Amino acid sequence: MTSRAELAALEATIATAPSAIVAFSGGVDSSLVAAASARVLGNRALAVTAVSPALATGELDGARSVAAAVGIAHRTITTDELAREGYRRNGEDRCYHCKSELYDRLAMLGATEGYAVVFSGANVDDLGDWRPGLRAAAEHDVRHPLVEAGFRKADVRRWASTLAVPSADKPAMPGLASRLPYGTQVDPAVLAQVDRAEQALRALGYRDLRVRHLGRTARVELADADLARAGTPEARDAIVSAVERAGYEGVELDPRPLRSGSFTGRLLPLAISR
Repeated sequence: MTSRAELAALEATIATAPSAIVAFSGGVDSSLVAAASARVLGNRALAVTAVSPALATGELDGARSVAAAVGIAHRTITTDELAREGYRRNGEDRCYHCKSELYDRLAMLGATEGYAVVFSGANVDDLGDWRPGLRAAAEHDVRHPLVEAGFRKADVRRWASTLAVPSADKPAMPGLASRLPYGTQVDPAVLAQVDRAEQALRALGYRDLRVRHLGRTARVELADADLARAGTPEARDAIVSAVERAGYEGVELDPRPLRSGSFTGRLLPLAISR
C-alpha cells in the first residue's frame, strides 16, 4: 500500500522553494520531481533538458512527452561538456565535469529568469553509489527533493506509477559517454557510433541495454528478461549484424545481465564472434 504521507513529504519539500528549475532527463527520477513540482509550484516550475552529443537518440522526444503529460513547462538548452578537458579525458570523475557544465548553464538560466533553485532527480539510493555529479551539485547549491523526502528508487517508481507518469517503468539511460571505459577519450564520433548500435538493437525489440565501446569491438549487455530471447543462434546473429553495421568489427554478447553503473573499463579483450 502506498502511503500518502510519502507524497506529502515530497510536495512539502518542493513547497519550500518559491520557484524551481528541474534538471530533467525524462527518466523516472527527474520525471517524478517534475510531476510533483508541477503539482506544487504550477507555472513557477520549469523542466529543462540538456541537449548534447551525449544524449541518445529518442531521449529528447521522450522528455518532451513526459513533460507534456505531467503538465510542466519544458525547455531545452545546449551544453558543451566536450569543451571541458576533464570530461574528454574520461577519468572516473567524468560525471563531475558533465554535471558541472549542466549546472553552470542551469544556474545562468535561473539567474536570468528568476528561478530560485535547481532541483535534481537524485534519490537516496544514489548516495551509496559512486556519483561524482553529486559533488558538482553541492558546488552549485542544487537541491535533491527525493533525497530530502527520503525516497529510494523503489519509492520513486511506485509513486511515478501511482501518478501515471509515463516514464514510471523506463529503464535508466545515462549519457552515452558511460559506454566508454575510463581513460578512453570521449569523442563525438564514438558517441554517435554507440548511439547507432544501441538504436539498431532497439529496432530488434530489445529495450534495456548497453553497447560497451572497446575500440574496434563492442560488448552488448542486455537486461535479464531479454537474455533468453537473445540466446538462439538466429537472435545472436541479428545482434552481431546490427552492431557491426554501426561500425564495430567484433561483437560479444555478455552472458550476464545488464549491470547498470558497473562498467569501469577493467574488462577482458573481446574476440570477434558470430
